Amino acid sequence: MIEKKLEESGDKEKLEEYLRQKLIESGWKDELKKKCITIIRDKGLDKINLEELVTELLPHGRSLVRQEIKEDLLNQIKGKLEKDEDYKRMNNL
Repeated sequence: MIEKKLEESGDKEKLEEYLRQKLIESGWKDELKKKCITIIRDKGLDKINLEELVTELLPHGRSLVRQEIKEDLLNQIKGKLEKDEDYKRMNNL
């Protein structure tokens, strides 16, 4: 329901773009790229497929997201939802 509300309002795209910018600014993208290169070098390009690469990168990528970015994004989502009348009714706000 939250995702649907954010999509309907157009806020989902704005939040995704905000997150992309924050991740780039924090060096997340560069660190994940380095990890990707390391995995490919260790396993060999011909011995790893995209699914395996993503499986290995996902936990590392999540762990690299700074706590303040997570908290800021969560606060922005909460702020958007607290202004939504349907959401307020459903949560007795």
